[in-house]
Amino acid sequence: MDARSPPLPPDQAATPPVPGGWRTARGEPSLSNMFASIRVAKGGSFWRKLAAFLGPGYLVAVGYMDPGNWATSLAGGSKFGYALLAVALISNIMAIVLQALCARLGVGSGRDLAQACRDAYPKWVSWPLWLLAEIAISATDLAEIIGTAIGLNLLFGIPLEIGVLITALDVFLILALQAIGFRWIEAFVVALLGVIAACFAVQIAMADPDWGQVIRGFAPTVNIVANRDMLYLALGILGATVMPHNLYLHSGLVQTRGYGDSVPEKKEAITLATIDSTIALCLALLINASILILAAATFHKAGKTDVAELDQAHTLLSPMLGSSIAPTLFGIALLCCGLNSTVTATLSGQIVMEGFINIKIAPWLRRLVTRMIAIVPAAIVTIWYGEKGTAQLLILSQVVLSLQLPFAIVPLVMFTASKAKMGTFVAPRWLSFIAAIIAAVVIALNVKLLIDFVTG
Repeated sequence: MDARSPPLPPDQAATPPVPGGWRTARGEPSLSNMFASIRVAKGGSFWRKLAAFLGPGYLVAVGYMDPGNWATSLAGGSKFGYALLAVALISNIMAIVLQALCARLGVGSGRDLAQACRDAYPKWVSWPLWLLAEIAISATDLAEIIGTAIGLNLLFGIPLEIGVLITALDVFLILALQAIGFRWIEAFVVALLGVIAACFAVQIAMADPDWGQVIRGFAPTVNIVANRDMLYLALGILGATVMPHNLYLHSGLVQTRGYGDSVPEKKEAITLATIDSTIALCLALLINASILILAAATFHKAGKTDVAELDQAHTLLSPMLGSSIAPTLFGIALLCCGLNSTVTATLSGQIVMEGFINIKIAPWLRRLVTRMIAIVPAAIVTIWYGEKGTAQLLILSQVVLSLQLPFAIVPLVMFTASKAKMGTFVAPRWLSFIAAIIAAVVIALNVKLLIDFVTG
């Protein structure tokens, strides 16, 4: 038996958690077949409860190290050395704050971010927000397609054009994992994260970076904003780290835990879910920083400041590190990243569609539609421009994600800061203030980027 009662049909749904806070009663949750499916022991120790909550954070962390992030980190490390490590650190801190708000919204209100937007805004606002969320997911999918195709090419010699088409078959992987239970999805993701971390640990040891410069690289400089090329890559790293679809994803995934309905149980659940996501995002930072450090210690140090393509990095690693195993590890980690991102993009796409427009379609059909939308531009670029065009497309996809961020961050901050909507679970003022600053910084950076493009 689950610790929480099963969701009621929309026409019999329970009253909103805070009278007058929401316009409509809470309906059926997204991912309803997984809702409260993981039991949380009521009388267990803190560590036992935390163990039950570990999982969603790692699915969220996957989005912070997807193949698109590889392109931006490789380009940033090879061109500017360790300077953009500060951006990776700042982006990760932003991510920790925002994902904590997602956990608070999901547990405290019983709604994911998409459902909250549908309730709070009229259709002329919520539908454009839905379209923007779908664009963000398509941009994420684009990065996954290219990254997975390149990984298949590097490891098995499969042509990129064929690899792009093979990625459409990942829908069967998702269906198989969903059929055997949500814990298996989490185990699959965590196992691949472990492989990725091990691959980079070995490569970093081979590269032997200047650790003094690494530490100094985590200190921000004004050049990041003043230098247009650096700002473009910085925004790409930001878009690859704080990803819009992850905000929708996390607010839905926390509800897979059967934490109970009382106020103390929900407050404890918010704390445990926040710890889970913070630990996972610290792991994501280590992997993101490793990609940039590897590029800086290997390519920038040797004067190769134009390395941005994944296959180019793969080719150069062997002669520059003096080991034939380095490029193989690079390819394995890249393929694992692509497979992991596939899982999270599928779940977030389901949450976004069900939450915003209250429509349910078969997961395999939803996945195929999203994947086809992303495959078209990937196939065109691969066929017409070959390998040379994939790096620019990857970086562009991450900038698109960054431009979508305000439209997910602003509603999240507003909802969790609202006493009427969140009641006793409202975010502390200091947390809302920090989140508001993060939203302002993201919007300001995006405005500057657009001005730079317009003014040439």
